[in-house]
Amino acid sequence: MRLLLDTHALLWWWTEPERLSQRALEALTDHSNEILVSAASAWEIATKNRIGKLGLHEVEARFDELLRADGFGHLPMTARHALRASAYEQAHRDPFDRMLAAQAELEGLQLVSCDRAMAPFPVRCLW
Repeated sequence: MRLLLDTHALLWWWTEPERLSQRALEALTDHSNEILVSAASAWEIATKNRIGKLGLHEVEARFDELLRADGFGHLPMTARHALRASAYEQAHRDPFDRMLAAQAELEGLQLVSCDRAMAPFPVRCLW
């Protein structure tokens, strides 16, 4: 399976794994799965740290190191992703969610997310 982690799933994996569903936890520990993390998640973590909504500065500082340690891959944001994220008709204002949805859709990835706001997007979610 090819998976894209929503930012909350990534943060819970690193800081509060008990918050992950059993299904998500099994998928993340199955070494046959390809697990990707979007550059949008790095952007979201840094933005929320900067405005005081997160307070996980060590996670931000060690982002690449933590990804490597877990064997997770980077998924860069491209113009193709940005154009798709902007084209969605859904009334969803969160640019991070829109980018993750676009990346999951265009790259054929299943999104690991419990965010119900992702339901209107044409993506498959695992939770």
